[in-house]
Amino acid sequence: MVDDTSRKRTVRGTKIRASRERKEGRKAKKKLARTASSAGERNGDTPLTDPEEIVPEPFVETDAVRSLRDRISGWLEADQPVHLIGPTGCGKTALALSAAAARDRPVVWLNGDEAVDTEALVGSHAGGERYEEHDRYVSGVDKKTQIVRERWVDNPLSVAVREGATLVYNEFSRSDPAAHNVLLSVFEEGVLERPGKRGEDRTIDVHPEFRALVTSNDAEYAGVHEQQDALLDRFIGVHVDYYDAETEHEIVGAHVALSDADIATIVETTRALRDDLEIVVGTRAAITAAKGLAVFDGHDGDGEFDDGTLSRVFTDVLAPKVAGEDGGDIDDLRSQVTEIV
Repeated sequence: MVDDTSRKRTVRGTKIRASRERKEGRKAKKKLARTASSAGERNGDTPLTDPEEIVPEPFVETDAVRSLRDRISGWLEADQPVHLIGPTGCGKTALALSAAAARDRPVVWLNGDEAVDTEALVGSHAGGERYEEHDRYVSGVDKKTQIVRERWVDNPLSVAVREGATLVYNEFSRSDPAAHNVLLSVFEEGVLERPGKRGEDRTIDVHPEFRALVTSNDAEYAGVHEQQDALLDRFIGVHVDYYDAETEHEIVGAHVALSDADIATIVETTRALRDDLEIVVGTRAAITAAKGLAVFDGHDGDGEFDDGTLSRVFTDVLAPKVAGEDGGDIDDLRSQVTEIV
């Protein structure tokens, strides 16, 4: 009788090799599933930012600033989304970033505009990924199977909700209100629904450390959309106005190397223009004017600027707010600024 032990051992070895190759194929599938969801991070596109990296520089802390930031931080600690509302150029964004950084959690930044829709917030399919599975079950035969998987890329809201980050949504009211429907379930039910996903992946449970901090200009500004009441009811609204003269002095001084006397004159002029002009004259305008005066007025730092130079600099800074087709509006602005100065 012929001993076929060696033949059986050879067959068993073939099965072992085939089994290993199938395991490798399954591992490849699992690896693809894990990496597809983090494709943005692999490409360096993750929206997560270290809190220390988003602190505004320079950021001035006076009693007024600390009081407002502590108020915002308190509401965030109470697990309430916060909506900062105020005129342009008053420091809402810097305040929001400072409050977000104070939480010591990753920060996700989002800037609102007309192009922001649900996909821009939540995510979307971004092409596909392809890999090959090799089947060598039959000795000497290599069977290849190409598998294509749709790649989903999470956008800022999905990442923030999943990772427990602080979402800082700047210019929130410039986005279409319809895009914000997904926020209702986030704030009310603790679940983010992702249209375009199927099955269990359609929803994400909100991380307990997730917080939202949004900023908006006052309703009368151009380009501002009125958001739905059902959503606004779930926000804490904190109004941010222009700071007092002392704080504005500190803010301007942190940005420009001028004497205290010069800064005092610039801040005083800014506040006078703010009171008398019908356009918005924010703290940002004071900073820009100070940078211009540091170049155009070569005086000795006693706070006494040439009236003509002061008028021209502030007119240049404020002109984009009134510029028309014939230039008449700028002439009117120049006259008003000169009279106030």
